[in-house]
Amino acid sequence: MNGFSGILAAASLALGVALAGTPAMAQQPKQAAPAAQPLKPASPAALAAAKEILAMKNASAMYANAVPNIVEQTKNALTQQNLNYQKDLNEVAIVVAKNLAGREKEIGEGMAQVYANEFSEQELKDLVTFYKSPLGQKLLVTEPRAIQFSMSYMNQWALSFASTVDTEFRAEMKKRGKNI
Repeated sequence: MNGFSGILAAASLALGVALAGTPAMAQQPKQAAPAAQPLKPASPAALAAAKEILAMKNASAMYANAVPNIVEQTKNALTQQNLNYQKDLNEVAIVVAKNLAGREKEIGEGMAQVYANEFSEQELKDLVTFYKSPLGQKLLVTEPRAIQFSMSYMNQWALSFASTVDTEFRAEMKKRGKNI
């Protein structure tokens, strides 16, 4: 597992959070979803290069557990709404997970399509060449850690800055004669 997995874990968390509300959202009135931009057709060579880049980045780690996680989240939401069926829902979850196993690969195909839409075939080939170079290999290994440290720094900064903002709010409210 290369260092890109750390970023992918964060992205996976974001995906999980985004999908966590899916069953509950199904119970709400339908709202128009924002229209996705149509993807332009990609050449087989562009798709192959995009898939190679995603493989080098170990992108599949981001969505490897998507099916079981979504099955589990759906089961949990349905169980909360149907406590009397908990045993059945646990058994059905196993069947559903088995029936849908492998569907997470659709995410990888879609990601390759997105890459092929965002980059020309030549750019994708150039990226493959770059990622195979010593600097590209170093980037694949070290960038996730640099991003992780950057995220940690941003979180620390945000906590410190939040204290400054709080102090400013309190000072401005005190000027209005309102101590909070």
